[in-house]
Amino acid sequence: MAVVTRRTFVRCGACSLVALAAPPRFLLRAAQGAEPGRRKVLVAVFQRGAVDGLSMVVPHADPAYYEARPTIALARPLRAQPDTALDLDGFFALNPALGALQEAWRARTLAIVPACGSPDATRSHFDAQDYMETGTPGVKNTPDGWLGRALVGSSCPPSPFRSVTIGPTLPRILRGGGNVVAMARIADFQIKAGTERGAAQRGFEDLYAAGDRDAFYGIGRETFEAVRLLKKAAPAQIATANGAQYPASPFGDKLKQIAQLIKADIGLEIAFADVGGWDTHVGQGNEKGQLAARFLDFGMALAAFHRDLGDRMADVAVLTMSEFGRTIRENGNRGTDHGHGTAMLVMGGGVRGGRIYGRWPGLAREQLFEGRDLAVTTDFRVLFSEVAMRHLDLPSTTILFPGFRSDPAPALGLMT
Repeated sequence: MAVVTRRTFVRCGACSLVALAAPPRFLLRAAQGAEPGRRKVLVAVFQRGAVDGLSMVVPHADPAYYEARPTIALARPLRAQPDTALDLDGFFALNPALGALQEAWRARTLAIVPACGSPDATRSHFDAQDYMETGTPGVKNTPDGWLGRALVGSSCPPSPFRSVTIGPTLPRILRGGGNVVAMARIADFQIKAGTERGAAQRGFEDLYAAGDRDAFYGIGRETFEAVRLLKKAAPAQIATANGAQYPASPFGDKLKQIAQLIKADIGLEIAFADVGGWDTHVGQGNEKGQLAARFLDFGMALAAFHRDLGDRMADVAVLTMSEFGRTIRENGNRGTDHGHGTAMLVMGGGVRGGRIYGRWPGLAREQLFEGRDLAVTTDFRVLFSEVAMRHLDLPSTTILFPGFRSDPAPALGLMT
């Protein structure tokens, strides 16, 4: 269990407390107030490692795609061949491993933005991820993240579970937004009454009652209220619905837990999860192979989330991101190296889906970024700003991306 409160880290039995730089009194106020209730939720998913957007969303009508990838290009869509790319609009197609997302595409709740990314030219995973999370490409000393700024701008009532990351540590993208709950698993957040001897092995309730005799004194009261709220809602006990089947994988489990938190109505507004394994320098594959296996898990998890929430998806928007894409040409190891533009997805009830957004720059040599990569025609800040501002109904004065254009950037128009 991990609760963000002060800059403190305490481990004892089933509990661990991690903190930001804000006093935890808000937890007590929220727990004593009205039930948080249903609200709009933004779920951000980071594909760490630079996903190959050209294998995720295949530009099968661009002849340069097949010229650049003689062994790893996906076959053009053929209705009689289930393992070929799945046509979307006559130009783009989904990787067949992402076939589970066709339901959302047909329901017009899934939109795709190819050639999206950062204006910064770095091919460093660390730097590019940092820039995307802080929302300030090329600036390394930004202290907070753009989702943290979204939380500051939001007018939603306080809740101890307003922002949650499914993982053991606080991601940079949520810094600056006040208190954030980081939990590896919902079940580990529950109050547990241990039977072992010794204070270090007793459950949280015993530690709380011990008062000044243990390390939890001073922050225990507010934390206890937060844990009690979660215990009352019991999200871990909420079953999946509508026949949804999450893959038995870390990412599938993360999305399942986020869905449980949404259905528990405990005031969740922003959720974050990441998924790795996208750095495919060697043996990438096409319809089959290591990348297709990652896409299969990714697509099945997102599709299960969409199905599980059912009509609750009207209040939810899922935004995927990756720090950059891969090279146009395959390398000598039948993989791809660090590139520039990639593809990003937006899924939810407020999405004008079933459409491709943005401008396709083309894959001919003269159209490439630095002669080797897919050019970025949609700055990620344009996409992220539109999704967050419209979905969370943030005031126009909210500054999500400091220094990004003095005038508002033209919207893509993918949100209602």
